[in-house]
Amino acid sequence: MTQRSSLLALVLALGLCTSAWAKLPPPSDEAKAKAAEAAAKTAHAGKVDAFKLCKAQDKVAAHVQKTNKAKAGKPSATAPCADPGPFVAAAPAAAPAATAPAAAPAPAPAKKS
Repeated sequence: MTQRSSLLALVLALGLCTSAWAKLPPPSDEAKAKAAEAAAKTAHAGKVDAFKLCKAQDKVAAHVQKTNKAKAGKPSATAPCADPGPFVAAAPAAAPAATAPAAAPAPAPAKKS
């Protein structure tokens, strides 16, 4: 009797597992928009984190240069930190397009003199 119950449990488990392999329906336009906004927020958060790291590194480098005056030579110049500014959500499209246009590259940060 135990073999029958274990065989039945195995068959039921396999039946449930195969239903998990079914293909999901494509996401709705609203879900796609939410996913795109979440991706944009994540990308902006990465830019903000990189900016904060750059400022902290500049602070540490300035302190090291100030405390190590005995070291000869001029320190090499590095690119200034570029502030990404606040997050601005993209405006929703009036009519859904068949293909979305590629995002324009961000403008190069202005050089400080």
